[in-house]
Amino acid sequence: MKTRLHYQKYGSGARVVLAFHGYGQSEGHWRTMLPVLGPDVTVYAFDLFYHGRSRLAKADAPLSKRRLGELLEEFLREQGVERFSLLAFSMGAKFALTAAERLPERVEQIWLLAPDGLQRQFWYALATYPPWMRGVLGRAVLRPQGLLRLLDTLHQSRLVNANLVRFAQWQLDSREKRLRVYRSWVGFRNLTFDLKQLAAQLNRRPTPVTFFLGRHDRVIPHAGLQKFISSLQAARTVLLDAGHAGLIWEVAAYLRRHPEVQLC
Repeated sequence: MKTRLHYQKYGSGARVVLAFHGYGQSEGHWRTMLPVLGPDVTVYAFDLFYHGRSRLAKADAPLSKRRLGELLEEFLREQGVERFSLLAFSMGAKFALTAAERLPERVEQIWLLAPDGLQRQFWYALATYPPWMRGVLGRAVLRPQGLLRLLDTLHQSRLVNANLVRFAQWQLDSREKRLRVYRSWVGFRNLTFDLKQLAAQLNRRPTPVTFFLGRHDRVIPHAGLQKFISSLQAARTVLLDAGHAGLIWEVAAYLRRHPEVQLC
């Protein structure tokens, strides 16, 4: 099987936006945002690997930033795109930030919705770095009862926020979802960033970066991003009265209420 980074093109405007959805979604989740981006924009909405129609030749091998960068550069050459902006939600930020790190001079603006990859998530580190824990998660694909009992125990002991537990339980309630959790967490574990280096790179021009964060988000808590945001010279933050799962919809609604806030 050949590696394929699937995308859908929306619009035909002169300004190009590359959009990367979050975990458990597909490129179609950006459709609610398209009307507020304006008619002068072309959006290329990608499926992350292990989602939608994107495929990796070696599905169980970790994806490197170098390989992802090569795929994105190949796409840009094929489409004749020189300059572009980046739009990403949650796990999709790992893809967007890889593009920003590899091609900083070609990026016009970046919009990050509850971005993953900018703070160490306890569960992510636990599941992907110790080899024995990867085995536990791998076995849970077929037999999830033990992991679900552990989550319930942590909930009862108030060691983990109830919303996080419910989010995890929802992501583990079918074999298909459990396999996607395992492959995504393990497959994307090398998409990490030196935050000081990344900030320095974004500050050279500087590149405008807008963060849309949820006040009630327990998956990507906004407090954990403040140090990185404060290190950027051209950053702004919009804090919405929202959680994690519906943030794309909340951002679209916010932009409809505030047409003076332009993403492009």
